[in-house]
Amino acid sequence: MTDRFDAADRPALIAELIERLSRLVRAQAHDTALNPAQWDALRYLERCNRFSNTPGALARYLAATKGTVSQTLNALERKGLVARQDDPLSGRVVRLALTRAGRSALNRDPLQPLARAAASLAGGETRRIAEGLLAMLSDLQRANGQRPFGVCRTCRHFRKDADGGNPHFCALLRERLSEHDAGRICAEHEPVAA
Repeated sequence: MTDRFDAADRPALIAELIERLSRLVRAQAHDTALNPAQWDALRYLERCNRFSNTPGALARYLAATKGTVSQTLNALERKGLVARQDDPLSGRVVRLALTRAGRSALNRDPLQPLARAAASLAGGETRRIAEGLLAMLSDLQRANGQRPFGVCRTCRHFRKDADGGNPHFCALLRERLSEHDAGRICAEHEPVAA
């Protein structure tokens, strides 16, 4: 394959392409009944684990203020897409859950065309792009003093087949984890040291 771009220009081109893709998706999101922040919240709640479904974790994930997230959640609650529940173990913690309507709304997610475009790339190419984008995101989060979220099974606290089989175990939270839990993103994630 002929290299179409000068190596020195690639980082700026990558940044510009990411921004252009983002603008296209955001424009499509504004054409729906939900704004981009509301879509981001629904996506997060679909992917997070049971320890990360709080307003505070959502605010950290979105790098948004608690006030902004509160307004977003209020709107989603009024639309019947999100429900708040008191945590039975801690009266001070509020848990968030997608309602049936919230899960259904994700079938119309404006990110779907972008995901289909990514799926049309060759398998090895999607892996390299995903790994590169994750590394870029982690670098930017660390540079901004933010803690990266990650998938449970890639955390240093994750113990696979902890009791000689399922379930797995989180050594940080001292909790059993199902296979489903292991594939969710977590606010407490700490990458395995390289």
